[in-house]
Amino acid sequence: MATSNSTMNRMFKTLLFALTAACVTMPGHSAEFPARPIRIVVPSTPGGALDLLVRLLSPKLTTLWGQQIVIDNRAGAAGIVGSEIVAKAAPDGHTLLVVATGYAANPFLYQKLPYETPNDFAPITVLGWAPNVLVAHPSLPVKSVKDLIALAKEKPGQLNYASSGVGTGGHLSMALLTRIAGIDMVHVPYKGAGAATAAVVAGQSQVLFTATGAANPQIKSGRLRALAVTSAKRVPSLPDVPTVAESGLPGYVVEGWYAMLAPGKTPKPIVDRIYRDLASTLKMPEVAAQIEAAGFEVNGLPPRDLARYIDAELKKWGAVIKEAGIKGE
Repeated sequence: MATSNSTMNRMFKTLLFALTAACVTMPGHSAEFPARPIRIVVPSTPGGALDLLVRLLSPKLTTLWGQQIVIDNRAGAAGIVGSEIVAKAAPDGHTLLVVATGYAANPFLYQKLPYETPNDFAPITVLGWAPNVLVAHPSLPVKSVKDLIALAKEKPGQLNYASSGVGTGGHLSMALLTRIAGIDMVHVPYKGAGAATAAVVAGQSQVLFTATGAANPQIKSGRLRALAVTSAKRVPSLPDVPTVAESGLPGYVVEGWYAMLAPGKTPKPIVDRIYRDLASTLKMPEVAAQIEAAGFEVNGLPPRDLARYIDAELKKWGAVIKEAGIKGE
């Protein structure tokens, strides 16, 4: 028997309603984000560059999403502790991770990680760029990179440098410098950028590569002396501080990058939603001004471009770590 037009219409409408309902209730659908407070894991101690960036962004994101932003500082094991939390979190956008250069170093520093880089993470965007700055305790008799190299050659193995952990951006920046300059300095890793900076301010360690934004207050107060920045050009926030390349090591350039990631299986609609919201927040004049005043260059790199950039960083630092013989602790 032929089916009537009215029956066909009813069947079509029923099917359309079912499909629509399925899309709305599908786990991970963008309509479900944000449904509750968003936890942003910072795999370092308070006071570092990652922590600073997240705290600058969180008030605007709270307003935009209508949900509380919970900043969860989980320092330890060069960022591995915090990264594992996010890698194993529900992929629904409510648990996010901020990372820096060390994220691309850890796969080469440790034989086995509790997650797979980069597959267990979904790239969202670069929040900002910031070169590292080489700073020294004022009591150290050096005022330039050349002075530091000369002193290190005069006293091989007697000078030490702090870092926020093995394989972090500061550690790699100094490992590259010491290898190029042919000097021997003792590495003293701390649990986070804040602790490493505090150690140099207190004179417990002598020099440190750290983010310009995080070091600016101590530099301006005279508690730290800035020797050089790792960027290709001088930075606006420290116009009188030369680059490492200007200071006698041509070709030396290290970019500091700070990115937001989600768990690897987070659906694309949620990743895209978070990216759009972060990008629009970064473009707000008042937010951009705060970030730039803190020593960062505002970014907003799209997820696909960030994925390509991370792949390039993995290759770059993998080669440096292998050549320098750096091992994770």
